[in-house]
Amino acid sequence: MPEQPRRLSAVLDGLAAAGRGAETPPRTLRDAALADAARRAVGALHPDAYVERFRRAVERGDSLFDSADNPLSPGTWAAAWGAVEATLAAAEAAFAGEPAFAAVRPPGHHAEAATAMGFCYFNNVAVAAEHLLRADGCERVAIYDFDVHHGNGTQHLFEERSDVLYVSTHQYPFYPGTGAAGERGRGAGQGATVNVPLPAGTGDDGYRRALEEEVLPALRRFAPDVLLLSAGFDAWRRDPLGGMQVSEEGFAEWGRRLGELAAEVCGGRVMAVLEGGYDVDALPRLVETHLAALEDGLQTTLRARA
Repeated sequence: MPEQPRRLSAVLDGLAAAGRGAETPPRTLRDAALADAARRAVGALHPDAYVERFRRAVERGDSLFDSADNPLSPGTWAAAWGAVEATLAAAEAAFAGEPAFAAVRPPGHHAEAATAMGFCYFNNVAVAAEHLLRADGCERVAIYDFDVHHGNGTQHLFEERSDVLYVSTHQYPFYPGTGAAGERGRGAGQGATVNVPLPAGTGDDGYRRALEEEVLPALRRFAPDVLLLSAGFDAWRRDPLGGMQVSEEGFAEWGRRLGELAAEVCGGRVMAVLEGGYDVDALPRLVETHLAALEDGLQTTLRARA
């Protein structure tokens, strides 16, 4: 299974080696207030019947949940809640002015309201957005998803709302089959979904054009109170599940530009949460490269604006 524990341990080891401190999941799981916030935010997006069905499947010892891509083990229930809680902690830090990265698994952006798919059980980034919108002073949240796969769950959870902008660059056509350019939201959310489908084989130049011409202008127009990044690293040129040609320098460029934009439009309030990325040997380096560039773009722009 490509979505394996070694993905997370490798990323955490890489961040530690780079001197980036981390709040560990055990501390987060003991935080009763955060756990309660997670239950409320998850309950706002995922029906109680779905959450209970997930719990019972783990309790029974089922081997799969909803799809062949969603295996279960005795630890899946706790891991899924731990990912949500760590993401909420990072989102709260970001909204308070401290940029953060949630290194978590399982990922979340494929999780629909009542269906698990694509290694995802709860939609971590969507739950974080919902949590922040319940906080004083947060009225608009933007999510930029650069995973190689379209975040169908995130789009569908917010596509009828105007308080969340969802922007995605992704390989298309590709799993999960959603994310056409014509999918722009519905009802009150019309225009608050921006899909930028890219053909297989797209590399740094193609992503640069997408960022400059569509992603950054959309984020700037929306002017969110906080920017959340669904940070998938499977557009990497040697990723076993993707079909793109992005280099390490490409991920650095995205990070720098997104840091600059966050400083410009939302006072530097930005948080990234790990989604995909399945070249385990390269993943820690790609994450650190992206985060270092994000921080550089953020701090350079904030200093220039001071």
